[in-house]
Amino acid sequence: MQPVWDWFRWLHQATGINLTIFYDAFDRGRFASGFLVTVELSAICIVLSVVIGIIGAWVQGSRYRIARVIVHWYIQAFRNTPPLVQLYFFYFGLGSLLTGATGPIVSNVAWAIISLSFFAGAFNVEIFRAGIEAVPRTTIEAAESLGYSRWQAYRRIVLPLAFRISLPALNNNLVNLVKTTTLAYAIAVPEMLYVSSQIWSDELNVPVMMNVLLLCYFFLVGIVVYLMNRWERAVRVPGFGA
Repeated sequence: MQPVWDWFRWLHQATGINLTIFYDAFDRGRFASGFLVTVELSAICIVLSVVIGIIGAWVQGSRYRIARVIVHWYIQAFRNTPPLVQLYFFYFGLGSLLTGATGPIVSNVAWAIISLSFFAGAFNVEIFRAGIEAVPRTTIEAAESLGYSRWQAYRRIVLPLAFRISLPALNNNLVNLVKTTTLAYAIAVPEMLYVSSQIWSDELNVPVMMNVLLLCYFFLVGIVVYLMNRWERAVRVPGFGA
């Protein structure tokens, strides 16, 4: 790879395009580390937000009013407040209460995962609820007539069908979640935007790094969209969903 790195060094000398993330080993290492943190943060938040959405949608149909009220106000709180404010609330508000003798009990990365997962999860609850309501009532009644409990019918019949119906809207929300991970920069999570700001502060190559970030996020979001579209086609059932 050394000839490639040397070419980028020549590019800087010849044109002024300063891509130190290629020809400088230190910048290359920290940018690669930030990229991996962004990928890991996005993947974990996607999984947790989907789990929150599935559980929340199920609780919304519970016979217990207190459970439905809790989920309702959870959705209202996280859908109607800015995600950056939520991140600050978790990190500075709750984080200040969870401080031990040796420092914070919960790391900034963990708070970012918690905050972003709850934020996206609130939207996922409504997405799955709409999918569940789109499942014909006769299908649920047929499951009940076969002796299925509410949880068995939800897990084996309603949720698989609702998931297929919800995939287009879920795709949009998960794409937004990947882009929202940039907010973790605000609490010093060493993701891609954070390390890029360190690089352009050292190298004074802000326009170049901004273009690199644009391409990197275009690449990451493109992968998410591609995988979700493939998944949507793979699980499609005639008569359900798009």
